[in-house]
Amino acid sequence: MEPLLVSTMIVQLVSLRIGNFLAKVLPSTKLRIRNSRWEVSLNPGPFNAKEHVLISIFAQTGTAFVGGTAYGVGIVNVIQLFYHNKITFSTSWMLVISTQLLGYGLAGIMRKFVVEPAHMRWPNSLVQVPFFRALHEKDNGRMPRRKFFYIALICSCAWHVFPGYLFEIMASISWVYWAFPKSVTAHQIGSGIDGLGLGSFSLDLSTVFSSLGSPLITPFFTTVNILVGHVLALYVIIPIAYYVLNTYHAQRSPIVSLGTFNSRGKDYDVSSIVNDKLEINLHSYEQKGPINFSISFTFAYGISMAAAISILTHVAFFNGKEILGLFRASFKENKVDIHTKLMRKYKDIPNWWFYLILGVSLLLTLHLCIFQKDQIQLPWWSAVFAIGLAFAFTLPMSIITATTNQTPTLDVITQYIMGMMLPGRPIANLCFKTYGAISTTNASHFLNNFKMCHYMKIPPRSRFLVEVGTS
Repeated sequence: MEPLLVSTMIVQLVSLRIGNFLAKVLPSTKLRIRNSRWEVSLNPGPFNAKEHVLISIFAQTGTAFVGGTAYGVGIVNVIQLFYHNKITFSTSWMLVISTQLLGYGLAGIMRKFVVEPAHMRWPNSLVQVPFFRALHEKDNGRMPRRKFFYIALICSCAWHVFPGYLFEIMASISWVYWAFPKSVTAHQIGSGIDGLGLGSFSLDLSTVFSSLGSPLITPFFTTVNILVGHVLALYVIIPIAYYVLNTYHAQRSPIVSLGTFNSRGKDYDVSSIVNDKLEINLHSYEQKGPINFSISFTFAYGISMAAAISILTHVAFFNGKEILGLFRASFKENKVDIHTKLMRKYKDIPNWWFYLILGVSLLLTLHLCIFQKDQIQLPWWSAVFAIGLAFAFTLPMSIITATTNQTPTLDVITQYIMGMMLPGRPIANLCFKTYGAISTTNASHFLNNFKMCHYMKIPPRSRFLVEVGTS
C-alpha cells in the first residue's frame, strides 16, 4: 500500500480556502515602518493565482519536492541510526544547507538554456497552469472548471478507499499467480510486487503513478520508449539471465528484490562488516563472503551506469547546436517568445546572486571536508570532483526532463565512482552521491519551478526569496 503523504496538491487546495478566508477577514489598513518609507498591509487585496503559485513552490521546496526531507537529513539519520555513530548539529546543518543550496545555484545559472526557450515545455509545469486557472478564473460554461475539478477529485478519493484500504489486493492483481498459487516460477513471473509482473495489472491510480508519474502528463513518444524498454528488460533479458544463464549465481537470490543477500540467499547483515570508523572490516567481510543482489537489481544498476553516459551523448547529438546557439545569444539581444517577453517586465535576478549561492555552498562543503572529515569521511578533492560532475550533468539532465517529463539520475554512477576512488567508506559514498547526483536532481526540480513561474508570470525575485528561504 502506498504511504500516506501530505502532497503539494493538498497544500494547494487547503491554502486556497485559507487564502480566500484571510482576504475577507484581515484588515486592509496600511502600517508604516517607523523611520522609513516602507508600508505593509496584512491584506493587500484578493487572494490571487500568483500568491497561490508561490505557496505551492514553498510547499514543494520545503518538502524536498515530495521526498519528505532533504537528502542530507537522510545521511544524518544513517550515521546515527544505522551505523550508531555521532554527528554534531553544526556538521548536520552545514551538510544539509550546502547540498540544498548547490542544487539551487546550479539551476540558476542554467535557466537561460532550459527555461526561456519555448520548446522546453516542462510538461509537469505546463499542466499546473490550467489547474491554477481553474481555481482562480471565472468562466460561464455550463460546468465551471472548478466544479469539474472538485467532482473529479471527490470521485478519485472515493475510489481510492477500495484499493487503498478495503481491498488492498486491487493495487496489484496477478492472474498468473492466482492460476498457479503453489508455483514458485509463476510467482516470480506473474507477481507485480515480488516478480516480473507478467499479466498483472493495478486498479489503484497511486500505484500507476508511483514510479514514472502520470501517463496523462508524459509525452506519448516517451511512454512508448519506456514500454519498449520495459518489455525487453523484464520479459527478455532478465528471464534469460536468471533461468538460462544463471548470471552471477542469480538463482541464489529472489528474481526481484532491493535487498542484499549472502551466498545462501539469506539476508546480509551489512552493519556486521563495518567498524567503529564507519569503514569496511575486511576480516569480517572475508568471513561472511561477498554481497549478492537480485538479478533485476543488478541489471538496473548496469542500465543506470549506461544511461548516465547516454545522457551526455543524446544531448550532444540532438541539442548540441542549440546549446551553443543559446550560449552565443546570451551575449546579445535576440527574438524571444511571448512568455519571456512578458517576464522581462519584472526585475530579473542577477547571475551573481546564483554564483554567490554556489560560492557559499562550496565554502561550507570545503569546511565540512577539512574540519569535520572524521564525521563525513569525504576528502575535499572528492567533494570538488562531485560538484564538477553535478555541473557537467545538470544541463543535459534538465533538457531531458524538460522534453520527456522523465528525470534521469546519477545515483548509481556516483556510488560506483566513489567506491572505486575510496573503497570501504559508506558515509563518504553517501555524501559524494548527494553532492554529485542529488544536487542535479534538485536543480532539475528547481528549474521545473522556474518554468511554472515563467508560465504564470511570477516575479523572479519573489520566487527567489521563497525558494532560497525554504531550501
